Amino acid sequence: MTHQDSIRVSPSRRESLRRFKAGVFQVLGHPTRIHIAECLRDGEMSVNAIQHLVGVEPANLSQHLALLRGKGLVVTRRQGNQIFYSLRDPLLVEVLDKMRRYFLKHAKESATMLQGL
Repeated sequence: MTHQDSIRVSPSRRESLRRFKAGVFQVLGHPTRIHIAECLRDGEMSVNAIQHLVGVEPANLSQHLALLRGKGLVVTRRQGNQIFYSLRDPLLVEVLDKMRRYFLKHAKESATMLQGL
């Protein structure tokens, strides 16, 4: 949100947006859910394919997928007895890529500081 945008949005709407963002980051605050989102970066996958890549038990995967679905980050499609998942919006991949770059940048800075001690 640019400064110009914040002028037009009421304080209560800005607070609602902050809560929404916090909820998304909270759901993405688990490595398994980030792994699932990364698996879906190139398109839809079956639950079995996701489980194979992520390497968690089916019940555990189901819980993680339910949280991602509940926050609207993934969508499903049923074909016969299989369920396929995909990212609701590929913009999530960009967000995760930017966060990865952010963490790598700051990890390098921290390592450089520690070497100077």
